[in-house]
Amino acid sequence: MSEEKLGLNTICTHVGEIEDKQFKGSVSPIYLSSSYEFMDVDVKRYPRYFNTPNQEHLAKKVAALEHAEAAMIFGSGMAAVSTTLLAFLKAGDHVVVQKDIYGGTRNLIEAHFDNFKIDYTFTNGLEVDEFASCLKENTKMIYIETPSNPLLKLVDLNAISELAKANDAMTVIDNTFATPILQNPIDFGIDVVIHSATKYLGGHSDICAGAVASTQKNMDTIWDMAKNLGGSLSDFTVWMLERSMKTLVLRVKAQQKNARKLAKYLNKHEAIAKVYYPGLKDHPDHKLAKKQMRGYGAMMSFDLADGLDAKAFLKALKLIKPSMSLAGIESTIMLPSEASHSLLTPEERAAQGIGDNLIRWSVGIESRKDLIKDVEQAIESVSSSALQTTNS
Repeated sequence: MSEEKLGLNTICTHVGEIEDKQFKGSVSPIYLSSSYEFMDVDVKRYPRYFNTPNQEHLAKKVAALEHAEAAMIFGSGMAAVSTTLLAFLKAGDHVVVQKDIYGGTRNLIEAHFDNFKIDYTFTNGLEVDEFASCLKENTKMIYIETPSNPLLKLVDLNAISELAKANDAMTVIDNTFATPILQNPIDFGIDVVIHSATKYLGGHSDICAGAVASTQKNMDTIWDMAKNLGGSLSDFTVWMLERSMKTLVLRVKAQQKNARKLAKYLNKHEAIAKVYYPGLKDHPDHKLAKKQMRGYGAMMSFDLADGLDAKAFLKALKLIKPSMSLAGIESTIMLPSEASHSLLTPEERAAQGIGDNLIRWSVGIESRKDLIKDVEQAIESVSSSALQTTNS
């Protein structure tokens, strides 16, 4: 059956699985060999070449989900990002980069691109005119992330794609927050899609991986760089990622359902100054989210009201876990200023709207009542402390 006619759950469950011809097991076998036959074979397999059986087959699942011709699995999201950027950019080239991007990606660009003599410009905003104003004669790429980390801002995929094509530039997107379940950038003309598979694709907070999907031609270019940088993933972890992706649709839909309800709850809470979630009607990009996404995701951020200590709030939580990463089935919460964007200067964070009281929430699959109860008791705890401090 054609993959184009399969439903998302079927793709997640079956596309890219390896048939166990020997024992007829119902799940893919793991091929842990790091050495394969090289004579009289169609494919010379080697782990660093991203073409072991488990690597090759899981890539088919990612490609199918992202409506791409081909894909590759990497050792981390940053391995996927760095390999992709270096595959297409060389000394003398220029790249336009969205202002609001993952802190690790921004640090990679600011810390190393000057050494490679690759020119770059960060946009001042996320409107297409902001990107257009940054273009140069040597612009080869526009790099975006939507929804963005951590403020959940959106970029118009169609508009960016058209702008890039009109200026002979390629487009690359970090699609981690949306997942292929809620957004397929290639359908809007974007060239290359990147995922930190550590997040939703893995979904259980127990692996580190990355993924890239695009045309076969683009993937050949990326592979040519990847085999030299060596950012491949062990086959056991590849197998774990395939296992996890079988429930991707179920997990994302359950997490998103929780997030929409919780965002509305927080938006009405007197202890919350502001909520950043595209599913809220007062979010500036709500209409754009309805246009290019099939849902609003399970990530949100919020500012605690003035006078409340964000660190104390995190410490007071009993169910929701303060944690560096995101997208597991368990709810996790963190301070971008202390984790994802800690490599930026305070001035850079302030320019992006990331204050010390900004909290990012990766919503899990727990009972909403339990999550709300945990938030309420934590707010009560920090509010009492703030009141005692004021009175003293």
